[in-house]
Amino acid sequence: MTPKQVAGLINLLANPKLSEKENPGSDILGRVYEYYIGKFAIAEGSGAGQFFTPSSIVRLMVEMIEPYQGKIFDNACGSGGMFVQSLKFLQAHGGDKKNISIYGQERYDGTLRLCKMNLALRDLSFDVRLGDSLLQDKFPDLKADYIIVNPPFNVSQWHPEDLPENDPRLFGPKEEFTTDGNANFMWMQTFWSHLSDTGTASVVMANGAMTSNNKGEKNVRQHMVDNSMVDCIVRLPDKLFLTTGIPACIFILSKNRDGKDGEHRERLNEVLFIDMSKLGRMESRKLRVFDETDLEKATDTYHAWRNAKNENQSHAEPVEAYTNIDGFCYSATKAEIAKQDYKLTPGIYVGTEAIEDDGIPFEDKMETLKAQLHTQFAKGNALQQQILENFEKT
Repeated sequence: MTPKQVAGLINLLANPKLSEKENPGSDILGRVYEYYIGKFAIAEGSGAGQFFTPSSIVRLMVEMIEPYQGKIFDNACGSGGMFVQSLKFLQAHGGDKKNISIYGQERYDGTLRLCKMNLALRDLSFDVRLGDSLLQDKFPDLKADYIIVNPPFNVSQWHPEDLPENDPRLFGPKEEFTTDGNANFMWMQTFWSHLSDTGTASVVMANGAMTSNNKGEKNVRQHMVDNSMVDCIVRLPDKLFLTTGIPACIFILSKNRDGKDGEHRERLNEVLFIDMSKLGRMESRKLRVFDETDLEKATDTYHAWRNAKNENQSHAEPVEAYTNIDGFCYSATKAEIAKQDYKLTPGIYVGTEAIEDDGIPFEDKMETLKAQLHTQFAKGNALQQQILENFEKT
């Protein structure tokens, strides 16, 4: 690029119309940057997973846990999409970005630079650091109010032997609560260790984490259920990701389940299961997205189940009373989950969608079906006879 071109670019970007200070609601540069990150992810395909999570998923995660204020942490932060969507949520609800602080960790230097640029364009206060979050936790003392994260799925040979025996993140003995074959539940233990006393985490995870029987994984999952760490499990449809064909789900973990905050009811003995596998529309041959109605259906269901019936809630908007819906959502007790061998697949609990009764008695339906079958048999016999006659003429 020539000096003249650089000067022209600087002058263009200096235009007051592009200034967030002059136009606080526009975020033009940030939106352009986000647009090109998304376009690059589409072009890059499976290689984009290290820095990009599609906005459909990020919006769902953010709007379910509602990060109005406090410390927001993502220790697999990629290009910072979780932080940006948290800001958008805050602004959409009349909040002030001065009330949130951003913390992140990313393994890849190039991706971390993308994240810093993404956050700087939005004038956010942030502290994002380089390092392997599993083995080089750069924020050992951080306690976050919200964790919103899409860690890499099914990472094998991540060297758990390098963890100290007394690693404070572990729920129990290292040999019982880790496995070299899969890091999914080491991520879970890491997230839990970074939550404040009332913190909530929204985590994208491979579907296999809901049912895996490997000792180092099932032990963690069972411990999480028995100790009331799991608030909600959401099954996602296929083709939401540009980067992987692995089916995915969302785990919502929370230390704010005792109902003492006045905003949410006590639900220590319950887990909400939501099955979104039939929702979303194909935006292209390869990519599915959630429409506004899909997002509202899931978030309203979770909030109706979680929120206290309190008209004086400071943030949560009034929602309809929660009810189980066949094929979509079910509130299960810990005893029900234990009976299913601690499997967390929503389909086990929500069942199948009820078929609407058309009001026609079964006997009448059967007579109609029998009449149709006799008619079809007669047509089949006539067709068979016609074919034989045609053969005889040749």
